[in-house]
Amino acid sequence: MRPILFYIGDFPVRSYGLIVAISILLGIGVATYFARREGKYEAHISGIAFYTILGAIIGARVWQVLFFDWGYYSQHPAEIIALWHGGMSIQGGLVGGFAAGLLYTWRYRVPFWDLADVMAPGIIFGQGIGRAACLMNGDAFGSPTGGNYGLVYPPGTFAYDTYGSQPLFPAEVWEGQWDMVVFALLLFLKQRKLPTGYLFLFYNILYSAGRFLLEFLRGDSPRTLGMTAAQWTSLAVIALALILMVYLKVKPARREEPASDVSET
Repeated sequence: MRPILFYIGDFPVRSYGLIVAISILLGIGVATYFARREGKYEAHISGIAFYTILGAIIGARVWQVLFFDWGYYSQHPAEIIALWHGGMSIQGGLVGGFAAGLLYTWRYRVPFWDLADVMAPGIIFGQGIGRAACLMNGDAFGSPTGGNYGLVYPPGTFAYDTYGSQPLFPAEVWEGQWDMVVFALLLFLKQRKLPTGYLFLFYNILYSAGRFLLEFLRGDSPRTLGMTAAQWTSLAVIALALILMVYLKVKPARREEPASDVSET
């Protein structure tokens, strides 16, 4: 667990930013692979990735500031823009990325649900890798295990500032592992004939279900009516995804020819 990996002169190379960047590149690589294999949307991957990355960064930070750590950021407003210190909500990132993806597909006249299905495995793969950033940064940590097992975070991390040298549940590690299980399940589901949009919605349901359960072990989030903001968000996402599944089943998305190149749209 090293928030700062090394220095280039006086410039610190932070593990959080580096791992997030690597996870984004790997996620884009996975999405590009499936787009190429399926023969559609490959030329759109880089374009929608730019939109969704920007939307995800904004959404992740806004979600973290407003719903997870408002008590801190309201007292330290200058820290709101300090992304390099960590503090990014994955769920907020998904909301922001979803909105940006809608904007991209509307602008370039690309079928949203079909493209979302292509992107889904890459998104969850990137999430799984990205959780290692939280481990290295000492955030998104679990609550005390109450025994002599668990992760002990070093001084200088958010976890140590909160609980000291107590062993904590490895919540962020288990979430990253669950993301990889979801990735494997999506690969299995890709072999099935599903209605357009269902693969993306299954991704949302599976990830949110795992996140809901793992939140019971988290030690860094306040609770409202017995649940964290992430749990309330997870329930909302699952409910919305189920509603959209019914909608897409009853009223299938309008068939469109996939756009092969951004310049053609």
